[in-house]
Amino acid sequence: MIAVPPTGTDLTSVAKLAQYVGSPEHKRAPSFAGQLAPRADASICGKKFLGRQEELTEAIRENIARGNIGAQWEGQFPRYVWCKIEGEDYEARLVNRDKGEYKGYRLEPGTGPKGV
Repeated sequence: MIAVPPTGTDLTSVAKLAQYVGSPEHKRAPSFAGQLAPRADASICGKKFLGRQEELTEAIRENIARGNIGAQWEGQFPRYVWCKIEGEDYEARLVNRDKGEYKGYRLEPGTGPKGV
């Protein structure tokens, strides 16, 4: 569910600090996310996103600024950010609250918050 940020929060300022770093737990091919370490229960990222870290960072930043965020905050960042990329719904989850780093994964159709 999309939520209102904490009182006094400037989402544009928060968005400028956020970045997509991915997760080696969701990779089966080398990427910017680090050494491969796929988990058996983790969804695997599609190869279509290899080399697109800047674009994915921009998607997260745009959606934070728009308020497509979850209610729970960790430090100065929302734990969840929802994005639509190439017609599909994605959820970004905060993995480093100090640096504003996120990983992301595709959601099943119709499971993301409405209005994203």
